[in-house]
Amino acid sequence: MSLLDVGDLWVRHGQIEVLRGVSLAVGGEEIVAVIGPNGAGKTTLLRTLAGVLRPARGRITFAGREMTGRPSWEVVRAGVALVPEGRGIFADQTVRDNLMLGALSRRSFDALDAVLERFPALRVRLDTVAGALSGGQQQMLALARGLMARPRLLLLDEPSLGLAPKLVRETFDAVRRIREQGVAVLLVEQMGLQALEIADRGYVLERGRIVAEGPARDLASDRRVIAAYLGAPRSRPRDGGGSP
Repeated sequence: MSLLDVGDLWVRHGQIEVLRGVSLAVGGEEIVAVIGPNGAGKTTLLRTLAGVLRPARGRITFAGREMTGRPSWEVVRAGVALVPEGRGIFADQTVRDNLMLGALSRRSFDALDAVLERFPALRVRLDTVAGALSGGQQQMLALARGLMARPRLLLLDEPSLGLAPKLVRETFDAVRRIREQGVAVLLVEQMGLQALEIADRGYVLERGRIVAEGPARDLASDRRVIAAYLGAPRSRPRDGGGSP
């Protein structure tokens, strides 16, 4: 049985159908990548699964529980956390304050200790304002904050955005470690090849529809997928601030 099951999901922005009949699944302790071009509906998919957007129709089941249309706070309490595109950190708040914003309770000291064990570089920066961190460090902070609610499933939206290649590798290594520690990951990425390298399975989303799916290794070697979606990555600004 899958941890997350999505069936025939339709989402509209006004009169525009952004997702059209999307079905996918994520197993426990599995990394699943969703790749595709800009405007395919990838962010809309994650925001709908996180309870930020309501679907027009379809079904979302998490851990055997019906979650379709549930509000975001209920989704978080059920065990799903979203790390949004652009990291979503508060630059004028300290690392500690940013982390505690991700906790279910302001007294989640046990969760804080567990997260700092996963990301020890943040421990020495707890009283540093987040805006003073490098891009790579900010991404580690975003991942750590997502884990503060102790989710069973982490939704990651473009974690490589704006990072230099070395920091992209370090970020994906961190995602791999999160899975190894028992948290499933649904990863949305435009850097499709790199995402498939760490994923168990993958889906290709185009114009709101799933157009290909399968084991990540198979998708990464499929000539049609390579030609259409795994070409040269977009130009990204280099991060000048060292390693996470």
